[in-house]
Amino acid sequence: MTRNRKSGFTLVEILIVVIILGILAAIVIPQFTNASQDARKSSLTSQLQTIRSQVELYKLQHLDKNPTGLDTAAASIDGDTAFAEMIVKTNADQTTTGTPTFGPYLQAPPVNPLNNSAKVLVVTSDKTLGGASGATDEGWIYNKNDGKSWATSAKFAFVYNEGDSSDTNNDK
Repeated sequence: MTRNRKSGFTLVEILIVVIILGILAAIVIPQFTNASQDARKSSLTSQLQTIRSQVELYKLQHLDKNPTGLDTAAASIDGDTAFAEMIVKTNADQTTTGTPTFGPYLQAPPVNPLNNSAKVLVVTSDKTLGGASGATDEGWIYNKNDGKSWATSAKFAFVYNEGDSSDTNNDK
């Protein structure tokens, strides 16, 4: 007498495989959720370096003068106003008449990828990385006296600590 044996997986075997896959997913998925925040932080550091170098180039070509939009009294200004001279061609005297020869230095006003703000807080004293920012909704901080610039944290409260992207204040 011959028996027909059906081959296949038992319910217990399938459950074991599903449990193993669930454990692996629980280990791997949190690593991917942090990847997007890490990418924003990396982009922010790159943008900050670009802003710094382009402001320095602007000052070099304009007799050590700040861009007019960044040379205002200590205040909060929108990105379009703050970076107005940085996104067009200018003359050495900071005008745009005739045939300007310098610039543009930026394609558009930069937006802080952590908090989506292009606003700039103009200050007259230096800030400490990871320290209180004094910002309310500004993505950038610029010291008009010495030309230094910083970014703000995800919720504006702190100065972004570019030296330590894992600083917990960067997410506050």
